[in-house]
Amino acid sequence: METNSKLKVIVDYDKCCGAGQCVMVAPKVFDQRDDGIVIVLDAEPPPEQYGPVREAAAVCPGAAIRLGESA
Repeated sequence: METNSKLKVIVDYDKCCGAGQCVMVAPKVFDQRDDGIVIVLDAEPPPEQYGPVREAAAVCPGAAIRLGESA
């Protein structure tokens, strides 16, 4: 990732199964609605959240979380 680029969180809400793994791993970036579907609190989180966000994407059982870059 380039120095100037930021991590961007992209969620496919149709794939979200409401397991809540993302919220447990990265609660500063993810939350859940009453029905369990993910809410992204910070689509471009600060660098100190990159590790938890990557882990959240990796453990998502619905593979609903993708990570990209923004300039």
